Amino acid sequence: MPKAYWIVHLDITDPAAYPAYIAAQGDVFARHGGRFIVRGGAFDALEGAARARHVVIEFPSMEAARACYHSPDYQAALKLRLAASEGEAIIVEGVP
Repeated sequence: MPKAYWIVHLDITDPAAYPAYIAAQGDVFARHGGRFIVRGGAFDALEGAARARHVVIEFPSMEAARACYHSPDYQAALKLRLAASEGEAIIVEGVP
């Protein structure tokens, strides 16, 4: 079964409020088998427009990635992220 990845590109619109989202995540990703591959960091925008922050989280499967996103714990944290940032988030299946 291929792994799956959350890929998130963000611009933080309220830097004072964004840390509440980070704190609210707690261990929700780990409980679903997720681990951070990328969490911020330097980047080169080679083509097109790029947002300021990039996150990649690896999960053992699409089911685990979806379950994490739709879990009550993450949905509570997500409200904080949406209030403090704008961007795009996808779940993509890895190569088998």
